Amino acid sequence: MASARRTELAHCRRVVVKIGSSLVTNAGAGLDRDAIADWAAQVAKLRARSVEVLIVSSGAIAEGMKRLGWAKRPHAVNEQQAAAAVGQMGLAQIWESCFAAQGLATAQVLLTHEDLGDRRRYLNARSTLRTLVDLGVVPIINENDTVTVDEIRFGDNDTLAALATNLIEADALVILTDQQGLFSADPRRDPAAKLVSRAQAGDESLEAMAGGAGSHIGSGGMLTKVTAAKRAARSGAHTVIAWGREPSVLARVFDGEAIGSLLVAEAVPVAARKQWLADHLKPSGHITLDAGAVQALTRDGKSLLPIGATAIVGEFERGEIVSVQGPDGREIARGLVNYAAAEAAKIIRKPSSEIELALGYVAEPELIHRDNLVIL
Repeated sequence: MASARRTELAHCRRVVVKIGSSLVTNAGAGLDRDAIADWAAQVAKLRARSVEVLIVSSGAIAEGMKRLGWAKRPHAVNEQQAAAAVGQMGLAQIWESCFAAQGLATAQVLLTHEDLGDRRRYLNARSTLRTLVDLGVVPIINENDTVTVDEIRFGDNDTLAALATNLIEADALVILTDQQGLFSADPRRDPAAKLVSRAQAGDESLEAMAGGAGSHIGSGGMLTKVTAAKRAARSGAHTVIAWGREPSVLARVFDGEAIGSLLVAEAVPVAARKQWLADHLKPSGHITLDAGAVQALTRDGKSLLPIGATAIVGEFERGEIVSVQGPDGREIARGLVNYAAAEAAKIIRKPSSEIELALGYVAEPELIHRDNLVIL
């Protein structure tokens, strides 16, 4: 097992490390400077081995809660935003000082879903992160909680870390958490639960094992970590889920030691532009297909033609990203649609030769061309 891990992780040259709120804040008791200093020292050792590291750090809202004297995470969005604004100051300062002690510069990078949902802003974010890494700076990434609302949030920093992994095409994602890794059942409730040392990212059985929510401090649980691993695997990145307070955890992980759970990316990486399509969290609507069209897309690699679509749901414009679903409602693909929703509704179930008759013009013969379509 260890030799296999050495093969898969030893050659990583760019990695994303996500550290959860319960670790960064010592279970909500305020930012844990000693722990953050230790992770900074571990990152410095990886940097000395020519490994580029980006940090996704939770903890802004938790630190803000402490500074404001709140015992429970607020439900109101405006209160969460206020807590994030207060806590982000301390979070950035402590990371900066701990890395400065290692002779490393840091940069704060706050992202929203809109930054990654828009193609131009997505490319700008990628360029900025790559430039920072090239300059020897350690980016400290977090969601911009002070301006986002529930409808456009990433939802948790596990998702953000996976998106960042794909954004800069990292080789691996390490999710440090307050659990030893992924277990076959919740170890807090089932003493017979066994650690999953190695599995394939995206294996559907992992989601059943992962269960539900995490602590009251953070917003993610083990399920979000398993989902993040599946997402990161689309760009070819392996994921390790491990206990963040394991001594020298980062060096040992990349030395190939069997720590935590390794979720292996076995699929061929998706092309960069299609990766952006797959990572879009909020499609503008969806198109339902019949069984024949599902087969044409997934097995034969065809474009989506109007005749194979059975329903249009939502309001979207030409060029927006839509979800493509099978007859059972399961999402099978995403893509850039060639027709607005109102127009698409008029041409579904029709052959492409009848588009002009239905609309008075033809933009494209396909609803979604295969070059603008990614199978999930």
